[in-house]
Amino acid sequence: MVSDFQIDNQEAPNYTVENAIANIQQKEDASARYYAAWWIGRFRVTEMIAVDALVEALQDESDRSPDGGYPLRRNAAKALGKLGEIRVVPALIEALSCSDYYVRESAAQALEQLEDERAIPALLALLDGGLEIAQKTADKPHLNQPYEAIIEALGLLQAVEAIPKIEPFLAHFTPKVQYAAARALYQLTGNSTYGDRLIEALKGPDLQLRRSAMMDLGATGYLKGANAIAKTYAENSLKLIALKDLLESYLKKQAQEMVLSEESIQIMTLMDELL
Repeated sequence: MVSDFQIDNQEAPNYTVENAIANIQQKEDASARYYAAWWIGRFRVTEMIAVDALVEALQDESDRSPDGGYPLRRNAAKALGKLGEIRVVPALIEALSCSDYYVRESAAQALEQLEDERAIPALLALLDGGLEIAQKTADKPHLNQPYEAIIEALGLLQAVEAIPKIEPFLAHFTPKVQYAAARALYQLTGNSTYGDRLIEALKGPDLQLRRSAMMDLGATGYLKGANAIAKTYAENSLKLIALKDLLESYLKKQAQEMVLSEESIQIMTLMDELL
């Protein structure tokens, strides 16, 4: 399977919307369809014929990886999340039941991007069984469900009914799942305890985990986390992204105000200092 990194660096100077639509519609060349799905999402192609072709690709049976996964379905779900077309929500909800873990993950992430509350019941159902079944799958490098993506989507969707199901995941053996739970619970409750958990995680010794906690903290809009993000031992480029997300999340909550608060100006100052 071609990776997203390889695709992003692939030269296609003559590739057009017409090429993308033609390639996603044809059924003979799986790699061309895979690239076309990525391209449609990357360049936000919203023509109805392209969107419909992506929805059809969510049911594709021809492109299978050696482990039984569905690469084209994964790319189609990712692309649909970027297009802002809420009419595709039912198809993405259906994709949450796919046998491919990565299709379910991509569908959950796409539903989070589309911010449609219709997805809440299906996402909640994937948390059934709680920690008892939230284990690694035999012979697979992942858990039995994409818990990070599911929990993060429920947090952004303001699914307050999910709080009892999310709380146990604060004790999951995987730190990234713990961070996702803290992120969502702060979004759902505004309780600083959850934001402070993410701030504490920024002190950990593992760079990858610090990065993950930093991005989750940015998504919360928890202003107390701004200085902690700026001081984290991580790349300035990622700190800027996290601060930008934090500021946008905060401003979204303060949309009624006509002037920037002192806290907003402070975050902008921290971002300037990182440039």
